[in-house]
Amino acid sequence: MVQRGRSGAVPMSWLAVETPLPSGPLHVAVTPRGVAAVGYLGLAAELPRCTDESKIAAVTGRVGEYLAGRRRELDLPIDWSLSGGPHRTVLQALLREVPYGRTITYGELAVRSGVFGDVDEPGLAARTVGQMMAANPVALLVPCHRVVAADGIGGFGGGRVGIDVKRWLLTLEGVLEPTLDWNGPL
Repeated sequence: MVQRGRSGAVPMSWLAVETPLPSGPLHVAVTPRGVAAVGYLGLAAELPRCTDESKIAAVTGRVGEYLAGRRRELDLPIDWSLSGGPHRTVLQALLREVPYGRTITYGELAVRSGVFGDVDEPGLAARTVGQMMAANPVALLVPCHRVVAADGIGGFGGGRVGIDVKRWLLTLEGVLEPTLDWNGPL
């Protein structure tokens, strides 16, 4: 598979990373530039598989360490070619502004990103940020699970499983208290 980015065609290959997440394995697309996409649900059988052992080791190792509570940042290069314009600006603001173990509301991220200066209705900017988080191509690397509603946890792509993943990640990072069914690191 070849993705079209701002500077032409870039070869993309996929790998699956086993996880303790409620969604099961992560599916990660890599390019020569870095990680281009992360998905929580399903990987099409016809997509090209990554055969670069160094990329496989880096991605599986760092994701495994993070999900085991031994790493706070994934520190993997990001290929930003699947996002652009205001979407990329908001994602980069999230990555820069919200560290491990912290959260931000959709509305606060809208303000901090600087993208919505001309929007008079704050609720519209917050809803737009919510849609941008749902369309985050590099989830986990750009931690959209740290973006919450002003009155609760908010949404997460993938329906009920997505909300369970968000809760799991926020529990891992110490934002939420573990429940009796918590299966993550202590």
